[in-house]
Amino acid sequence: MAKKSLSHYDDAGKARMVDVSEKSETKRTAVARAFVRLSRKVLKALPDNPKGDPLEIARVAGIMAAKRTHELIPMCHPLRLTHVDVEMAVGKQGVEIRSSVMTTGKTGVEMEALTAASVAALTVYDMTKALDKAIVIESIRLEEKTGGKSGEWRRDGEDGK
Repeated sequence: MAKKSLSHYDDAGKARMVDVSEKSETKRTAVARAFVRLSRKVLKALPDNPKGDPLEIARVAGIMAAKRTHELIPMCHPLRLTHVDVEMAVGKQGVEIRSSVMTTGKTGVEMEALTAASVAALTVYDMTKALDKAIVIESIRLEEKTGGKSGEWRRDGEDGK
């Protein structure tokens, strides 16, 4: 089996932006998740936050972040996103964040989905940190992607296979 190389490095080992000019435009999607572990005290206070609804502000922050991923991650291409959604689900131990991103383009949107979930989680932290500094952001992960040469991929279990 041939060793797979990292495409963001040239033959001399220098970082580079991948040339996607020869790739075909296809519909591409990605879904990512993050979890923000919150104490009962913080969960109870979510609806009454004096800064506003933390989950709605985090949702908007995630959408905004997906659109600016190329400004944050050095080798990401600027993409014309056709759809971004960020959903929040409050559970007994915290908030599960799910982001989904779509485009028709020459490169995937995995980084945009991961950025959306990450920034949404950071925003939940920012909006609630006055109540508890022990908040934990965990399990930022890609759940699925479609499109492009590598086709579909879905996380089946904890090992990602």
